[in-house]
Amino acid sequence: MTIESLLIAYGLIAIALFISWHNRLTLEKEVVVASLRATVQLVIMGFLLEMILKIDNYVYLALILLAMTAIAAAISGKRGEQIPHATGIAFTGILIGSVITFAVLAGAGVIGPEAKYIIPLGGMIIGNSMNASSLSMNRLIGELGHQRKRIETLLALGANARQASEWAVRQSVRSALIPVIDSMKIIGLVHLPGIMTGFIIAGGSPLEAVKYQLAIVFMIAGTASLTCMIVTLLAARRCFSSELQLLDAFRPSTA
Repeated sequence: MTIESLLIAYGLIAIALFISWHNRLTLEKEVVVASLRATVQLVIMGFLLEMILKIDNYVYLALILLAMTAIAAAISGKRGEQIPHATGIAFTGILIGSVITFAVLAGAGVIGPEAKYIIPLGGMIIGNSMNASSLSMNRLIGELGHQRKRIETLLALGANARQASEWAVRQSVRSALIPVIDSMKIIGLVHLPGIMTGFIIAGGSPLEAVKYQLAIVFMIAGTASLTCMIVTLLAARRCFSSELQLLDAFRPSTA
């Protein structure tokens, strides 16, 4: 692929910028920054992977994955700024969800012991875990604000924080898992995922590609489900004071 081809592909970003500007969505800055960051990060990662994939020390590989988890948690935490200790909650959820998923796949032989398997697939697990964390916290903030009167009524009637926020937690988890569930519904019918497409383009058997892709699909679904539940439950606890009152951050402004 040539540089000219990449510049033409970037035209799709220009279309998104125009739509944002035309409709006054004020997303232009965020889209530009995100696209530039993606470009710089991928170029740097391309050079780093040349060295990383040669590492055969599991301690170093674990530290790399831990650093990736910390970065993912910092990004996800920004989506839940109204929740106390959002970054710590995101880190806990992403770490636990990723470790369990990684352990299951490694035990099943899906992830090999070499760096060329551990880092790319570990990155996919952490990335999808981060998305689930961000979506669940973002939706929880909205649900707590929307259901504030209902929650406070339940608290006044003697419910504890877990009981009062149960519906908000349930809705947050359901909403966060919608992209994963919908993706599984259309896979193979509408959408041919990257792993499967790349395997076929490289000359692999389509049936063999299906096996790898199914493992990835189950990996994403499992990671997202675990992370959503952990993050949402931990976050919901932090949204109430020690006196069992919903925090002021979820009250509408009086201005």
